[in-house]
Amino acid sequence: MTLDILTSPALSVTHGFFTRKGGASSGVFEGLNCGPGSSDQSEAVEMNRARVAAAMGVDLPHLATVHQVHSADVVLLDGPLGDAPKPKADAMVTATPGLVLGILTADCQPVLFADPEAGVIAAAHAGWRGALDGVLEATIDQMVAAGATRDAITAVIGPSISQSAYEVGPEFLERFLEADPENGRFFASGFGEKFQFDLISYGVARLRAAGIGHAAWTGHCTYSDPARFFSYRRSVHQSEADYGRLISTIRL
Repeated sequence: MTLDILTSPALSVTHGFFTRKGGASSGVFEGLNCGPGSSDQSEAVEMNRARVAAAMGVDLPHLATVHQVHSADVVLLDGPLGDAPKPKADAMVTATPGLVLGILTADCQPVLFADPEAGVIAAAHAGWRGALDGVLEATIDQMVAAGATRDAITAVIGPSISQSAYEVGPEFLERFLEADPENGRFFASGFGEKFQFDLISYGVARLRAAGIGHAAWTGHCTYSDPARFFSYRRSVHQSEADYGRLISTIRL
């Protein structure tokens, strides 16, 4: 099956928000599961990642991913990671042509950044915890340190869980209100004492407040489209044993 790759006209460098279509995995992972941390067969995951690398025009060793831990930590890469253990971080920045940065998600926000004139790109994993703790701003700061100009940076959020599918409890709301009372605007009332959290609008707002030139979302909800996207929350609701991971990539 052919790979299904979403792109944004706002990003003028090579990039792709890969859907689950076109992969070698089966069962609950059917399609392009690129998560080595899943319980999928390692051979299938490796084959899927090789297909992604080929689609991005590089060999597999030039596809860099990190050990994501829901942090605000960012690493600066100047070449392939090789066989060394993956650094624990949730964002990568590079100014090295031919190096592909890849972020894994299954409801959280995959965010791709570029300042094409400066030749600096980045990719970040921004779930609620990472976004709240500042991973987006930390990524932008590292891009600027690498030579990017803040107002020349474009950031695009890929397929993520939308507000209608993201139900949270009152303690979740309180955590955001304690950080900033203005965060209440990202919550809507749900059933009973539950709320619906707008992770994507929160991410876009944080990006714009950081002073970059442009921030947008592709408009795709992971939860509501099982044919195209993996979703952690949907897997929980369906009592599945595990779930696949989508990959989003960018290169100079």
